[in-house]
Amino acid sequence: MERLWTKSFILLTIGLFFLFTAFYMLFPTLPLFIVEIGGNESHAGLAMGAFMLTAVLFRPFIGGLIDQYGRRVFLIAGVLLFALSMFSYQFVGGIVALILLRVLHGLSWGMSTTAFLTSLTDIIPVKRRGEGLGWSGMAMTLAMGVGPMIGISIAQNSSYQVMFLVGCALGILALLLTLVINIPFTAQKGTLRIVFFEKSLTSVMLTTFLFFISYGGITTFIPLYSASIGFNSGTFFLIYAATLIISRPLSGRLADKYGYAIVVIPAICTTILSLIVLGLFTNPLGIILSAVLYGIGFGSTQPALQAAAIRLVAPNRTGVANASFTTAADFGIGLGAIILGLLAPYTDYSTMFIISAMSVGAALCVFIFLVRKSLAIQTQSSMTSS
Repeated sequence: MERLWTKSFILLTIGLFFLFTAFYMLFPTLPLFIVEIGGNESHAGLAMGAFMLTAVLFRPFIGGLIDQYGRRVFLIAGVLLFALSMFSYQFVGGIVALILLRVLHGLSWGMSTTAFLTSLTDIIPVKRRGEGLGWSGMAMTLAMGVGPMIGISIAQNSSYQVMFLVGCALGILALLLTLVINIPFTAQKGTLRIVFFEKSLTSVMLTTFLFFISYGGITTFIPLYSASIGFNSGTFFLIYAATLIISRPLSGRLADKYGYAIVVIPAICTTILSLIVLGLFTNPLGIILSAVLYGIGFGSTQPALQAAAIRLVAPNRTGVANASFTTAADFGIGLGAIILGLLAPYTDYSTMFIISAMSVGAALCVFIFLVRKSLAIQTQSSMTSS
């Protein structure tokens, strides 16, 4: 069996952890920071959406450029811009300035994460891709747990400005690691052609988009909802992350051995159940149970969908595949945050979580009727060509 735990894989995973920790520090704190500087719930949704939608707009170009010119330059530039964006938050004093900074931050996020994920894809053995993405996803998993807790602790015990500086420092640590990593790359020959997305990925992108709408609602409104009932939102993210730690490596191995459908279908169903629980049981116990179920469902679905996207493209198009997958994910998060933010003044949190569950249900239908067919055709084509 080909080796998975190489020096480059380990360092990339650690760098990913630092980057995502800084990113997730803002999730439970930025909505509260927005209120402090004079904003409201709609502004919180707009700020989250502006970040994600900017990443969506730039990812397709970044993915094509990464495939043509290599990963390193975009990895370094993206992480450096991310660190500078985190540093700049401490100077924001109004909503307009914040939204503009979120746009810049979103650009850095689209560039850095696409380069990170594509670099990881390059160094993970093909036959261990589901397992490798599951383990590297542990970096994001741990970040989801410790990031919000760090952010809340610093904001409560010190200030938002100190929290932004800590986020900048984590970005710099990630940058230092990228400078010593050996990333294999063979440049494409011929004329540069930037592809917005692979046609073969349409069904996976639609599934991912619908699935991640719920994540936009969770990350934007769990902090505000928790505050309304006197619950620490950091606890939700910590429980969610702890559950992910257990589910992700196992689901990755199952996907490699038995196929993606055996993992994705029950995982999406679990995600739907978690959102229904969150919508119906408006108390701390409901939040805790929902965090466990959402960790299992989301933690199993995300790496399996990403691995499926990579499987559906040629080996020299992994940059575009990762860009397409993360574009769909970010678009779902951003649009979900904006739409639910606009609905917030006219409804309650329970209704918003039930709407999120309906979106995940639509993702399940698309996967069952479209994605499985695409994967079956690709598998049959591979067997025929070999």
